[in-house]
Amino acid sequence: MSDLGHRAPDITGHPDLAEMRERYAKLDARREAVAIDGLVLLTGIYAAISPWVVHFRASNIDLSVNNLIIGLVLAAFGLGLTTAGDRMYRLTWTCAVIGVWMIISPWGVTLGHHPTAGMIWNNVLIGAVACLLGFGAVGLVMGGRGMRMRR
Repeated sequence: MSDLGHRAPDITGHPDLAEMRERYAKLDARREAVAIDGLVLLTGIYAAISPWVVHFRASNIDLSVNNLIIGLVLAAFGLGLTTAGDRMYRLTWTCAVIGVWMIISPWGVTLGHHPTAGMIWNNVLIGAVACLLGFGAVGLVMGGRGMRMRR
C-alpha cells in the first residue's frame, strides 16, 4: 500500500523542466483567446441558421443563402481557431471583414427586394458581434498575448 501522506518529490532537477514550463505558459496565454474562439464559432452557427430563426421572406432567398454561406465560413473559421489556433490566429482580421460584410449585405445582396427590419437588424447585430470578436482577436495578436510563443 502506498503512503499518501508524504510530499511529491522535487522536480527542479528534471531535464524537461524548461519545456514543461513553456508548455504551461502557452496554455495560460491561450486561455484569453478561448472565449473569442468559441464565440466566433457560435456567431457563425447563428448566422447560418438565422434566416430560419428570423423568418426571412421567401422573396429574399439571396440573403438567406448569403447568411448560410457566410455563417458556415465563420463557423469553420471559429472551429479552426479552436482546433489549430497556432496557425489560424494570424487570420483573425478576416472575422472583422466578415462582420462588415454582414452589416452591409441586406442592402448589397437584396438589390431587387426590400429587406424587412428584422432582416436588417439581424445582420447588423451579427456583423457587429463578428467585428468586435475580430477586433478583440486582433488585439490579442497585436498585444502579443495570443501569439507570444507561436512562431
